Amino acid sequence: MQITDTAAIVTGGASGLGAATAAALAAGGARVFAFDLPAAIEGAPQVDGIEYVAVDVTDPEQVQAAVDTAAGAGVPLRTVVNCAGIGPSMRILGKKGPHDLGLYAKIIQVNLIGSFNVLTLAAEKISQTEALEHGARGVIINTASIAAYDGQVGQAAYSSSKGGIVGLTLPAARDLAQHGIRVMTIAPGIVETPMLATVSEEFREGLAKGVPFPQRLARPEEYAQLALSIIDHDYLNGEVIRMDGSLRMAPR
Repeated sequence: MQITDTAAIVTGGASGLGAATAAALAAGGARVFAFDLPAAIEGAPQVDGIEYVAVDVTDPEQVQAAVDTAAGAGVPLRTVVNCAGIGPSMRILGKKGPHDLGLYAKIIQVNLIGSFNVLTLAAEKISQTEALEHGARGVIINTASIAAYDGQVGQAAYSSSKGGIVGLTLPAARDLAQHGIRVMTIAPGIVETPMLATVSEEFREGLAKGVPFPQRLARPEEYAQLALSIIDHDYLNGEVIRMDGSLRMAPR
């Protein structure tokens, strides 16, 4: 599927994986609507072809309004890439007692329910566009994590949310097949995102040594490259692709 002269939504589009993907889509000729929180947008780079939209993905009304904006841009909405997410850690039973249920619910709300809501509301708009060859109308890419498979100590909530994204992939693809909408998921390993900017170089080097090959951390641009490859490849559907250098996480 070509992205030139189409609209695209990227959640979490002001930084990290989302920013790299938004920039790649814009460079390819798409009109990109980067959804993110106001504080994140304030520090986001200004890039031709990217329009930042203040959205909390846990707020259904905000998501609906933002999706309506993207769908009304004058070019067909064809692409959605869900990158918005959070990753606090807490053990089920820790020194301070049992896992906080509110934190667990928040992580599920942002990572899983937020992605589902954007997927659902955007799919409705994509389904109303003119069909392309073989009835194709668009593609939605969600972001899981290798933690969906190899969750570490303290990642019960995060792994639950990302495991939900993995489980959503095939039924969503089957549900939306009749509308010509593909659904794919990328499960990244350890990526050089702003979250890792707060740790020492020594710590990052230690993480990189655990990756079989290539023995380094992934880059956001590589996620974006994979997302664009998925968009371009019309026969990829209903599958999760691990982007992790064959890393399998240890318990801690």
